[in-house]
Amino acid sequence: MKNSRDIISFFEKVIIQIATPYSTGTGFYLKDYDLIVTNEHVVRGNKSAIIAGTEFEKQIVEIVYLDTKFDLAFLKTPVHHSMPHAELTATNHLDEGENVIAVGHPFDLKYTATQGIISSLLHHEDDIRYIQHDAALNPGNSGGPLVDSNGHIIGINTFVIQNGNNIGFSLPSDYLIQCISEFRNGENKKGVRCAACNNISFESEEKSSGYCETCGAPLEMIAQIEEYEPFGVCNTVENILTNLGFNAPLTRKGPNNWSVKKGSALVNISYYEKTGMLIGDVFLCTLPENNIGELYHFILRKNHDLEGMALSIKDQDIILSLLIFDQFIHQDTLLKLFSRLIDTADVIDTMLIDRFGAKEKVLHNK
Repeated sequence: MKNSRDIISFFEKVIIQIATPYSTGTGFYLKDYDLIVTNEHVVRGNKSAIIAGTEFEKQIVEIVYLDTKFDLAFLKTPVHHSMPHAELTATNHLDEGENVIAVGHPFDLKYTATQGIISSLLHHEDDIRYIQHDAALNPGNSGGPLVDSNGHIIGINTFVIQNGNNIGFSLPSDYLIQCISEFRNGENKKGVRCAACNNISFESEEKSSGYCETCGAPLEMIAQIEEYEPFGVCNTVENILTNLGFNAPLTRKGPNNWSVKKGSALVNISYYEKTGMLIGDVFLCTLPENNIGELYHFILRKNHDLEGMALSIKDQDIILSLLIFDQFIHQDTLLKLFSRLIDTADVIDTMLIDRFGAKEKVLHNK
């Protein structure tokens, strides 16, 4: 049995933050198979996904396997990474009452590791067995690993199955081991599991027929998935980010959300279709231990000078915000506003740290 703190610290280097234009979630790296594992529903409808971690630069990687039956997906590994080896083990040694740790790291949020115990090893949903436990899960934990007291991966967390009462469910690693074995039979070809016959169809160099090669049922292969194309306000935002020198697809972090880094500041952009609001929030730095009164006075005075923007405080975070309604959005005007927001954030962030002892915010992806 290993120290839980050591296990939690180790997995911070293995955990992957995953984002697509439609959703966000967690994944983890398996060095033995050179694959990233996550839930299928986290990357559904995409050929590729954005990934971030502590041991590599944020980048876009291809999806190589989709499996709706077991809610599994495999992604290619990032280039130039230094992620360590994590042990994947079968579950035949487990007993009810054993301690487990559920690990997750949603995009731009904190790395989390919650502890609990196994309450059942025999919970079934749609003829698939799940590990039932009381380690707290949230939607961002989907695709992250469930780890035993030895630091071995024994399951994949899923938030699709919910039963209330603080009960979590994880797909046992036995299914993952089986799926990896079947996927590797394709000799590095991309594969999709057919929901009708449960066999995996692999892509060839020829154009896919759109049908399962075993039973003939309709089957969308990865190559047939349409690339995401932003439209309306989302297209305007991405054009602006491109004009500002950012790789727009790499900034996506879920539906109508983007994230960019400028200097030491993290800029989050969100569009709310129901209200028509487009908001740019820059998380500058965190409150200092001393001189807080002087900093408050500075923020109040500064807000008189920040035309169209405002400084605020949420918990320990100091935030610079820009808000505009979509009916007033014009690409040239918005370009100037966001350019000013990013440049102003970088200046004020440095000022708050140097003059008032504010603490530089730790960013959760590179």
